[in-house]
Amino acid sequence: MERMQRLLAAVGVYGGRITGRFDNRTKEAVAEFQWRNEIYTDGYGVYGPATRKALERTA
Repeated sequence: MERMQRLLAAVGVYGGRITGRFDNRTKEAVAEFQWRNEIYTDGYGVYGPATRKALERTA
């Protein structure tokens, strides 16, 4: 979870503390990343396979 938050921060969609928890701020950052990258297959704010692959490729 911390790695995901760090990757989201690296692409500029997460500005919170790195806590390792999937809280509302993290969910909203995931959703923002999905919106910016036109990822619709994982569901809103869900860190699924398509989102993970795109985030790891982008960061």
